[in-house]
Amino acid sequence: MKNYDVILIGTGQATGTVIGELLGRNMKIATIESDRVGGSCVNWGCTPTKTMVASARAAHMARRGSDFGVDVSRVAIRFDKVMQRVNSMRAPASDGFRAWLEDATDFYSGSARFVDDRTVAVGDARLRGETIIIHTGTRARTPAIPGIEDVVWLDNRGILDLDSLPEHLLVLGGSYIGLEFAQVYRRFGSQVTVFEHNQRIVTREDPDISAIAFEVLSAEGIEFQLGVDAVQLAQSRRYPDGVALTYRRGGQDTTIEGSHILVAVGRVPNTSELNLEAAGVEVDKRGFIPVDDFGRTSVPHIYALGDVNGRGAFTHTSVHDGQVFLDHLWGGSRRISDRTPIHSMFIDPPLARVGMSETEARSSDKRVLMAGMPMSKINRAREKDETAGLVKVLVEDGSNRLLGATVFGVGGDEIVGMLALAIQAGLPYTAIQDTVLPHPTVSELIPWIFADLKPLE
Repeated sequence: MKNYDVILIGTGQATGTVIGELLGRNMKIATIESDRVGGSCVNWGCTPTKTMVASARAAHMARRGSDFGVDVSRVAIRFDKVMQRVNSMRAPASDGFRAWLEDATDFYSGSARFVDDRTVAVGDARLRGETIIIHTGTRARTPAIPGIEDVVWLDNRGILDLDSLPEHLLVLGGSYIGLEFAQVYRRFGSQVTVFEHNQRIVTREDPDISAIAFEVLSAEGIEFQLGVDAVQLAQSRRYPDGVALTYRRGGQDTTIEGSHILVAVGRVPNTSELNLEAAGVEVDKRGFIPVDDFGRTSVPHIYALGDVNGRGAFTHTSVHDGQVFLDHLWGGSRRISDRTPIHSMFIDPPLARVGMSETEARSSDKRVLMAGMPMSKINRAREKDETAGLVKVLVEDGSNRLLGATVFGVGGDEIVGMLALAIQAGLPYTAIQDTVLPHPTVSELIPWIFADLKPLE
């Protein structure tokens, strides 16, 4: 049995955050990975999908060439070239990360199982750790739809391994992952139909934001079936290896056939194979590992970082978990709850939010002021002819502190960072008003929006 100061199970983005500093303190480290190094972000999430988003945007803007006085006679999608570009981004990132871990730590390729609260088995090897980090992430949830085991279906991983363009892509789930892929493949030329249980898409966002997203995506030719339930999957008669989806609205069933189907209806944690019971680590009813504000599980020397702890589902929250872990290890006071919630959905235009939404503000006990401006009123957006979207800001009456903001529109994924800084620092909105920003930009209008603040009714 080998002894280690720290054992890391999984190699997501918190791994890269913590290992450098641990090595700098001469700690002996073991890393364990049963799949590709780098986790979802590098292999099946941020890196490959945003590379695809960029290719899809290039196709979209080429088709819009005449809007800008540029004639483009023909737009052809070379899907093989698109995927070569995707793989040229993600493969070196994963391979380089693995090479570093193999050089700097004792790297074990395989599945980890707890033997007890200090011992982890990987194949025939037994490792003992003073501190153990569980960083195994999540995977796509498989819905209990009759017939799903009889058809070929794709999750966010499988859809990145396609070697030909879907003729008709069916998408189960009208939220972040499903909509990003829906727009990408529609811009590549696929017919796309999205099915959503709720009466609107991206239900975690405000209704007006959801409505704009629906309008933008519908205008590009994406078809939506809202307020429906998938009740049956079967093999398609029209498409080889395709699917026939039966969905129900009210009491009426309808069947539609597609060449491919993407299932994007939530995530589940990768905890079932870890034998956590042997270590005494508790999980909740969904399988996530509850942690305290420092990332500690029910066993104090075992930490759970990243998506697996249910406290965040993004690379940036995973990285922050790693920062909190390091700070706690050295006796600091940083906490997971210190961070302000922030995320971006990378449809085009991007949808970004930090802090409270309007819906959350209305259900809180705070006195809240709100102001907004449509992107169509912002000159830079008009110059770029990308006027879809809306900016909303929420301020606490009395303290003048910014509580939240939604930036849905061109550049929103970058602009939201300025507002996140203001919230994290506890600045009054007047500090933003006093800031001089460069012209002509979208961000320069943010300080002026606050002049229209009014109480939420």
